Amino acid sequence: MARRHLGVAILALAAVAGTAEARPTIDIDTAAGGGDARQAPYLQCVPYARQVSGIRIYGDAYTWWGQAEGRYARGHVPKVGAVMAFRPHGNSQLGHVAAVSRIVDSRTVLIRHANWSPIDGRRGQIEDNVRAVDVSPENDWSQVRVWFAPIEALGATAWPVEGFIYNEKPRAAKTTARADTRGSDPIGEIIARTGR
Repeated sequence: MARRHLGVAILALAAVAGTAEARPTIDIDTAAGGGDARQAPYLQCVPYARQVSGIRIYGDAYTWWGQAEGRYARGHVPKVGAVMAFRPHGNSQLGHVAAVSRIVDSRTVLIRHANWSPIDGRRGQIEDNVRAVDVSPENDWSQVRVWFAPIEALGATAWPVEGFIYNEKPRAAKTTARADTRGSDPIGEIIARTGR
């Protein structure tokens, strides 16, 4: 039954596609939770984060951190343009991604994201330049509270964060010492511990 409705929706969209003057540059989905076609489109966080950050990762938000390994630099310090990758938590089983738009201070950033707050009673809306505050005990951005439009304040939940994905190549690991033939390399171990 759902396939039949999806097929009808695709045919209807194809019929009106020729009359549209402009096509969106962001993948939108008016069928999956978007409701009435006369309303603004329903947008998921992933295509919006990809669009505003330039980071070309696809798939559910919770997979972005792992997919970025070896392709994009990752870390735990916010930078403008980086994607904050949220872990699944509570009712957010697919995780979440948001792009950093501004650094306010060491524990506050502004983010751009989609499908977080219901706006005018609808999910799937874009929010630009909303606060995310690091509430982790170690000030390592592993937990954040995020602006929630319905209450016009930070939400109460401390959302777990994997870290930040930067739109740059990862740095190559340097080999600083060779292991000796006895299976032990004390100089290499010292270099690895001290970083020198």
